[in-house]
Amino acid sequence: MGLKPDKSKRALPSQTEQNKAKLLKVLRKNQGLVSTACDEVGVSVEFYYYHYNKDLEFKQQVDLINEKVIDFAESKLYEKIQEGSEKSIHFLLRYRGRKRGYTDSIDITSDGKNITEIRLIPIKPKRDEDGLLTEE
Repeated sequence: MGLKPDKSKRALPSQTEQNKAKLLKVLRKNQGLVSTACDEVGVSVEFYYYHYNKDLEFKQQVDLINEKVIDFAESKLYEKIQEGSEKSIHFLLRYRGRKRGYTDSIDITSDGKNITEIRLIPIKPKRDEDGLLTEE
C-alpha cells in the first residue's frame, strides 16, 4: 500500500506573493494611490516598483486598476458636462477637440510641413545720445 499525497496541503504563496496580492486589493480600494497602498500593506514603494517593472502579470493588474480609475474620473467629468460646467466642457474640448482647433498650443507649420529651422534675427535696441535705452 502506497501513501497518497495529501491534496489539502498545498504550497502556500510566498510572503512576496502575499504582499503583491494585498497591494492589488488595497490599490483597488484606494483608487491606485501607490504610496498609500504600500503604507497600508507595510511594504516600501521600492518593493512596489520593483515588482511592477519585473512581474508582467502584476503590472497588467495594476494597469487595469489605473484604467478603471481613469474611467471613473471620465464618468465624473461627463456628469459635470451634462450639468453645464463650463470648466469641464473647456477641459474636454482642449484635450479631445484638438483636431477641431480647441487647443491652447500653437501649431507651427509651414504649408503643412514641419518647420525644421528657426532663425533668430537680433534687434539692436535704440539708444539716446546718453546711451540710455529708448522706447520705440
